[in-house]
Amino acid sequence: MYILAQTSIRLRPLISRTSVSLARYSDYQVPPTSGAFKEEDVHRATQYCSNLLKQYDHPSYILTTFLPPYARPAHLAIRAFNIELARIPDASPSAPVRSMRYQFWRDTITSTFAQKPVAQPVAALLSSVLSALSAHHSSSMSNPPPTLSKSRFLRLITTREKYSTNAPYPTLASLESYAENTYSTLLYLTLSALPLHSLTADHIASHIGKAAGIVAVLRGIPLLAFPPPPNHHSNTTSLGGTLDTQRVQQGAVTLPLDIMAECNLQEETVFRHGADAPGLKDAVFKVATRASDHLITARQMLKNVQGGGDVGHAFEHEGEEEEHAYHTDDRLQQPSTTDGDAGNVRQKAEVEKAFGVFMPAVPTALWLQRLEKGDFDIFREDLRRRDWRLPWNAWLAYRRRRF
Repeated sequence: MYILAQTSIRLRPLISRTSVSLARYSDYQVPPTSGAFKEEDVHRATQYCSNLLKQYDHPSYILTTFLPPYARPAHLAIRAFNIELARIPDASPSAPVRSMRYQFWRDTITSTFAQKPVAQPVAALLSSVLSALSAHHSSSMSNPPPTLSKSRFLRLITTREKYSTNAPYPTLASLESYAENTYSTLLYLTLSALPLHSLTADHIASHIGKAAGIVAVLRGIPLLAFPPPPNHHSNTTSLGGTLDTQRVQQGAVTLPLDIMAECNLQEETVFRHGADAPGLKDAVFKVATRASDHLITARQMLKNVQGGGDVGHAFEHEGEEEEHAYHTDDRLQQPSTTDGDAGNVRQKAEVEKAFGVFMPAVPTALWLQRLEKGDFDIFREDLRRRDWRLPWNAWLAYRRRRF
């Protein structure tokens, strides 16, 4: 690969392992159960999911190698699932068809967690991951039992469907909520696959996910504002339809409306002037600053924990959902007491175990640096290219345990 050819020779063996089939990477080694997919089915499903990441989410493909081998199949399944959802609006401009496809994934997740997966690659790999986690619990009797959360998968579907029409976010806070329910949720699911149920790890992952989600929205602005011409050979028509359908076909600016109002930026101005629209760079700067703030917060939290201290502030999403309900010993945060010292040691161990899951902070930070270097011109072509520095920077961040 060209992107890897520019990295050091020392790094090549590390990254090249991601191209190897990950179906064999499992330290659980469970035999197929009744109704389970055959080994060759899981192998093909793994290759399918890996190829999806390689084509549509290259940073996640590169970062696969920084996860423990046994957690890589889960990472592939989770990220491939996210890609399948993200592709629905492009493949289905009609609202009824989009709705049917989202419902298909709801049914697929429900049946997979009921141990009745459909013959679909992502479902096959996810079913294998769930079986492996269940077998791991049977052998180790860990408490709570390690598993992925069905409700989090369904939350991903609901959030993706809600914003599938490219409607603008009312406020910057609503954009953060979208990022929390999508990109942060992806990290929570991956942490569960380690398995790790940790207040500290979830807290850091929340901020990284919010930053990654905001950056994903910023990266998509040029493509959503000026979408490619419709397929005139399609059976669907571009005439008429609902306002949501027309928005998908004609383009939209997905910056938060409150930020656009502060910067006196109008959607029509962006359509007319593109990168030269007055106020556009100011609006992009404000949104990008919020993403950068989340990364800075995550870095400081990581530094605090690695230094034996407390993360610094309470987890704002604790108790909002069942998955964010933690045991009492997960919340020990008093470094001056004996229990607090034990809690901080535990937090440090949890962060060490979770660091591979935190790695999306690296490509997120690199992209923000490129945006700042280009004076927050969101339409610059280089912002849509793969960053050849990612493999090297990711390896360095992982080695130093800093992002």
